[in-house]
Amino acid sequence: MAAAEASGDLAAAPEPSASSCSSESTSLKEVNLPYPERLPVDKRLLNLQIYKLLQCVHEKDKKQIENLIQKGFPDLINYTEPKEGYSAFHVASMKNDIEMCRFLLEHGAHPNVHDNMGRTPAMKAAELGYEVILELLAKANADMTAVDNEGKGILFYCLSPTGRHSHCLQIALEYGADVNNCTTTGRSVLLQACEQAHEVKEMCLIFLEKGASPHAKDPATGRTAVMEAAREGAAEVVLALLRRGADVNLFDFERHSAAHFAAKGGFLEILTIISGYGADLKLIAMNGNTPLHYAAEGGFTDCCRYIGQRGCDPTWSNLANLTPRDVAKSGGFKAAAAVLRKAEKAFKKPDEILAWYLKVYDWSLQHEDAIRKEFEIDEEGDGMVSRNDFMSVIQKQWGTVDEEQIEILAKKHEVSTDRISLDDFFKGSKYLQKTFLLSSFGPKAKKKKKPQKKKGKKGLPVPVCVIPKSERPLREDGFPTYMVEAVPNIPEEQRFKQALQSAHPVLDDRAWYVEEPRKTLMDINYLVREGDFVSLQKAFDEGVPVDIKDKYYKTPLMVACASGNIVLVEFLLEKGADVNATDNFLWTPLHHACYNGHLDITEVLVKAGAAVNAPAIGDATPLMRAIEACRLDMVYFLITAGADVQAINSNGKSVLDLAQVFEDATIIELLENQLQILAEEQEKEEAKPAKGGKPKPAELPKPVKKESSDGSQPSEEEPVPEKTKRSRKDSSAYWKSLATRENKNDISFRPRKIWSPDATAMQLAEKRELLCERAALCGHMEDFTTLFNRKFKK
Repeated sequence: MAAAEASGDLAAAPEPSASSCSSESTSLKEVNLPYPERLPVDKRLLNLQIYKLLQCVHEKDKKQIENLIQKGFPDLINYTEPKEGYSAFHVASMKNDIEMCRFLLEHGAHPNVHDNMGRTPAMKAAELGYEVILELLAKANADMTAVDNEGKGILFYCLSPTGRHSHCLQIALEYGADVNNCTTTGRSVLLQACEQAHEVKEMCLIFLEKGASPHAKDPATGRTAVMEAAREGAAEVVLALLRRGADVNLFDFERHSAAHFAAKGGFLEILTIISGYGADLKLIAMNGNTPLHYAAEGGFTDCCRYIGQRGCDPTWSNLANLTPRDVAKSGGFKAAAAVLRKAEKAFKKPDEILAWYLKVYDWSLQHEDAIRKEFEIDEEGDGMVSRNDFMSVIQKQWGTVDEEQIEILAKKHEVSTDRISLDDFFKGSKYLQKTFLLSSFGPKAKKKKKPQKKKGKKGLPVPVCVIPKSERPLREDGFPTYMVEAVPNIPEEQRFKQALQSAHPVLDDRAWYVEEPRKTLMDINYLVREGDFVSLQKAFDEGVPVDIKDKYYKTPLMVACASGNIVLVEFLLEKGADVNATDNFLWTPLHHACYNGHLDITEVLVKAGAAVNAPAIGDATPLMRAIEACRLDMVYFLITAGADVQAINSNGKSVLDLAQVFEDATIIELLENQLQILAEEQEKEEAKPAKGGKPKPAELPKPVKKESSDGSQPSEEEPVPEKTKRSRKDSSAYWKSLATRENKNDISFRPRKIWSPDATAMQLAEKRELLCERAALCGHMEDFTTLFNRKFKK
């Protein structure tokens, strides 16, 4: 329980806690004034008032809090409950209640009250990431240097990888938190942050910028901040520590150095950094492992090659009598074992000059900015420096090396007399082989495979032609005009509000309340494919043009002709659809009907005035589409309707040429007979005198089946199927009758919503029979496919 303010009105005061920070209790402790003991009744009453205050803070009952402060024990607002030691300010801070914190501060709450663990409200707010509460406490003079029972300051509670905790850290540092704060065991906050440097990398860098000591060390394990950062793989933190003077060659109580931890994690970048700052990669731990053993244990091939080149003994055996190559083999890392085998061969022939060159190369990579800064005065902007200046800088760093070696190094980088290229020096290619350069490490770039040549005709793929969005007409609500409202087809049992309670327990009147169907917009051509007459009738009644085009330039009549719905075709023609409308390829509805093999629709279109010889974008006529569909009956009908059998497309192929490509003997025979008749008529016209009348056109012979090979059976004409009678609902007149009546005096019953009628079993069977009969003409069954889905053999 926290200490209370000494008051003469009270019979006794509560026993002070060891973690209390109030000025009054501190002064009492300093002078060692004895506390008179409270009676058990007073202690119980005080505890009840404390818990009642905490409950009111939790429930945000400000009126009751004021009543307790005025009529309860003096300074009740700063007392803590006996179990956890939380005060009213602790509870408000942990609930992130900003208004309650301000209210408590106005009524004399102390911001530095400690709980039983020694934690202040500011520490709890920082631990939970409540940045606004922490800033409020900081402005209320909360002590940012206070520590808990373990010696941890507020910065320890900010170590969490979130943006809110980062803001709390900045607030704490701004108001005087100690970046060199250590626990009672001697662990600094920087060391704690480096142990999780992978998550709080930015916080580690902030600590170093604010002046944290880079020599932090754990007294229990002997690990330094550099070791912990290397173990976590935080290269930027390792570099920042080394730039501020951290010793890279220290080792812990197990003789593990930063190189061991970097090699164990496979962090090649950290190995290059510590090597540039003079790290000894040959240190041996107490278990006999070198950094090369740990790199081989993880199968890190690049790390094994790098450490082996920098002088680590690849033939050293640990306490288990295993060399690095044995460790790699036992782990199944063949690539690392092969690299270590090469390192063993190279280690037998040591080269001191190469070892020094590698040290110079690693040092130059990590100190490039500092070296360039030293040559800033003498550099002429072209990356050239004088020979003497270059040698003086090298000799300053490597004073123990012979001057002859430095001269040889300088001579290798001479571009002209007394001029040395710094860029070549930092690349290292002038004095080291490519295998030693850092650019040779890492995964090799995969060679781009040449794309396989596709068989067939060469050319660019043809994109799908659509109407640009800027040119599509829009409705008032912003949707394209070809998007119309679809009438939902809801079953009878789902049309009423089943969940609505009846108005009377006896009379069930739920059926009087019809559910409003949800408005759904669909492409009008999708409704055409589905045969939704009701939605189409409603759209046309609302003013949607019957010849509207979708984004693929197709009108409803074209889609109906392609899908083979003759009732819908008649319905659209009665609505005034243009029988000669064209799409982006100049195909008319007759082209679509002929290409998909619908003879009955072709007859309806020709009767409605469709152009029989309408040319498409490649001068292809409907007759050519019928030939491509291999429909003899359709070719015969188009010829009798006046189709030009002498038409030629843009590729120079005639109707007969196309028939020969598709190899239909009956169509070829029909076309040859017709062309022969036309040739004979032309000869007769040329032989007739000028005054002669017009000759009668010769009758076109009907197609006859070929005789069988034995010739026993006589030839028979192909029977023409009789037209089946369709039900009243298949007639377009029936669907037209569903239109709204314009007569205002008509008082006949009309439903509020149009529900599409469900087809009976008989109607579905008749529709199926009609489709099968149409598909069976001239031997074409239900597996009939269009032109672009077939495979032809030459």
